[in-house]
Amino acid sequence: MEKITITNTSAGKRTDKFLSEEFFSLSRAEIIRQIRKGKVLINGKATKPSHVLSEGDVIGIEFEIEKGELVANPDMEMRILFEDDNVVAIDKPAGVQMHPSAVEKENTVANWLIARYPSIKDVHDGSEESYLRPGIVHRLDKDTSGVVVIAKNKESFFELKRLFSERWVTKKYVALLFGNLQERGGTIEKPIARATNFKRQKIAVGRIKGKAKDAVTKYKVLESWDGFDLVEAEPKTGRMHQIRIHFFSIGHPVVGDGKYFLNKYKGLELECAKRQLLHAKELRFELFGKKYEFSTDIPEDFARCLVNID
Repeated sequence: MEKITITNTSAGKRTDKFLSEEFFSLSRAEIIRQIRKGKVLINGKATKPSHVLSEGDVIGIEFEIEKGELVANPDMEMRILFEDDNVVAIDKPAGVQMHPSAVEKENTVANWLIARYPSIKDVHDGSEESYLRPGIVHRLDKDTSGVVVIAKNKESFFELKRLFSERWVTKKYVALLFGNLQERGGTIEKPIARATNFKRQKIAVGRIKGKAKDAVTKYKVLESWDGFDLVEAEPKTGRMHQIRIHFFSIGHPVVGDGKYFLNKYKGLELECAKRQLLHAKELRFELFGKKYEFSTDIPEDFARCLVNID
């Protein structure tokens, strides 16, 4: 029997929701079926999908979770910026997930990767469901476009993981923000953790639960219009949604962001923004003594919005 002990970070979640996040290759409906069959125990007793977890609860999982298959998708198109024996850099379009989830299983970067590079299927660290993320050492949100680097073998995989973890990788983004920043450049240094003031748990700065992690974002204003700033952001740490959270926290959300968003900013709206206007424009690092630098321009939908502002 596999056992999971609930920490304060997960306390307050429904059992079915927690397990669907832990085993994201399984649908929530499948998790619910297993719970109702009595295959999930909490503190040794059968439970309901709606049971709210408490810190210290021990979940026992008696059903066998079969690994889903990572399906190759040769029909996807991805623009390759560079590749050699160790890495491939791509320009990920907005709207494409990095790896499969319970919702999307076949149209992700991972599905494209194993179709183009079959041997990359074994490039992962062997942890739970890591087979769904072959070669992937960092991620962009589904609706963020731009540069992603992927390891093509295990040596480069583990070395790139180290470089990202130890902050040896330079990452630069372009974002369109609501409002005009008081300073033309600066640093946002605010810790990030789970929010306590949202019904859906989000990562946020401010009222938090669990352990906060340091987060630092440098920025400079590239261009300004009445009510909008185009900024270059350089995250010095790699927290989930960091750029989006940091600018939201100072009252200047990324235009089009449906998660960290002030519904209207002083009456301003930009109808052309169908997703968060955030683009990973540049990535730089040194791997095995060789310097790598990749860059890509903002995509058409982002550029079109800038023209509409003008």
